[in-house]
Amino acid sequence: MTAMCDVAFLLLSFFIMTSTAKVPEPKPVDTPASTVQAKLPEHDLATITIGDSAVFFSMTDRDLRVKTLEIMADKYGMEFSEDEKSKFALIDGFGVPLDELKSLIALPGAERNKEGLQKGIPYETPADSTKKSQLGDWVLSSREALVELRTKDLKFAIKADGKEKYPTVKKVLDMMQKQEVNNFYLVTGLRSEDF
Repeated sequence: MTAMCDVAFLLLSFFIMTSTAKVPEPKPVDTPASTVQAKLPEHDLATITIGDSAVFFSMTDRDLRVKTLEIMADKYGMEFSEDEKSKFALIDGFGVPLDELKSLIALPGAERNKEGLQKGIPYETPADSTKKSQLGDWVLSSREALVELRTKDLKFAIKADGKEKYPTVKKVLDMMQKQEVNNFYLVTGLRSEDF
């Protein structure tokens, strides 16, 4: 019996140490079901999450987050301290306009993902201006950042709620098309093949 307990605890320890924790998201969405089991890349990936007509953006690598923030700050004439940059590197995903990003960074980690706090990144181009959407700038800046860091192309994933209205998704896809990003992953939930 003692040997069996030792084996059980050894297996339990192995599974706990080799598993990965689920990262909290600013906007959890219920993805549509699919039978495809391809995994997303673990590095050099940016994910656009769409839910409740709001758009959120996340990047996998910390150095990519910092470099992207620096490029966005230059584009918008803003400054971020080294402390703000290091805190931003720890934020997996966010959904606020750039002018509200400093206040999001200042919040403790548990407070950032409270429901209703992040309203989404502006993704539509204003009709009365020549400015691009902030989401488009985040996508472009992240691509530029990865080329500077590792001379690689950034991969993208789109994760949309299964009940999201088509016009919101279409606007995001149109923005990606304008930047000539034609290959991306679509994140879905797993379902059985006989569903």
